Amino acid sequence: MIPASFEYYRPDNIAAALAVLEEHGDDARVIAGGHSLIPMMKLRMADVPHLIDLQDVKDLRGIKVAGGTVTIGAMVTQAELISSQDIAQAAPIMHEAALQIADPQVRYMGTVGGNIANGDPGNDLPGLMQCLDATLTVVGPNGERDIAAREFYEAAYMTAREDDEILTKVSFAATEGGYAYEKQKRKIGDYATAAASVLLTKEGSTVSTASIAMTNLSDVPVFSEEAGAALQGSSCDTDAVKAAVAAMLEDIEPNEDNRGPVEFKRHVAGVILSRAIERAWSRA
Repeated sequence: MIPASFEYYRPDNIAAALAVLEEHGDDARVIAGGHSLIPMMKLRMADVPHLIDLQDVKDLRGIKVAGGTVTIGAMVTQAELISSQDIAQAAPIMHEAALQIADPQVRYMGTVGGNIANGDPGNDLPGLMQCLDATLTVVGPNGERDIAAREFYEAAYMTAREDDEILTKVSFAATEGGYAYEKQKRKIGDYATAAASVLLTKEGSTVSTASIAMTNLSDVPVFSEEAGAALQGSSCDTDAVKAAVAAMLEDIEPNEDNRGPVEFKRHVAGVILSRAIERAWSRA
């Protein structure tokens, strides 16, 4: 189908983009890579009279690692995450996750900010941001504010970002220890049936810290604090992994859809998390 007519804007700075948002209110939307909004517009599922393309806003680009903190501009593409040596060294779990997003064509256009800000529970990066305990920075007419990734998602496609705000960057502490992003999907390019992000640190022969988040198993990404707690102080043996899986299963609320019934998704979630924990531990 062909979308309804709309006015197209391509500002080269954040202030100009915010000015269009403020002028047109609910009739304006920003676009990053466009993989979510453009199909909805073509199907007439979204009516956007004023479309603001952020491609030329240079302040939204760039990857920086300084003082132990990783900062990624919202318009950095998933392909750039894969090719960045800074990401490979400071946050290898992001490199691993980016390789599993959709397919190469999507990754060349799909952006970090679009993947995070859309609020789609099937997107890969929201759960990863929660696992990393990332901070998301947004800017609007009232200035800049930071939102914890673990508090950003409120419901499917609903986030703490206001309609007149733009996500500008994400930041988190550089990682150390073991990591894994494990994803099960029906075919290349599909959303996950279930995915798990795991970060572990090791002290001696036991787990000292553990962070676990799950993807596409609820209306929002699921940061499972209890699953991580089940691993802490353990030798990451079979019983500890089973305890972490059991805790995670208490936190998720999958829905039946064309990826399978609820019980199948819960089974897959357990298998995926077990694999992710084992791989992260092997790297710790």
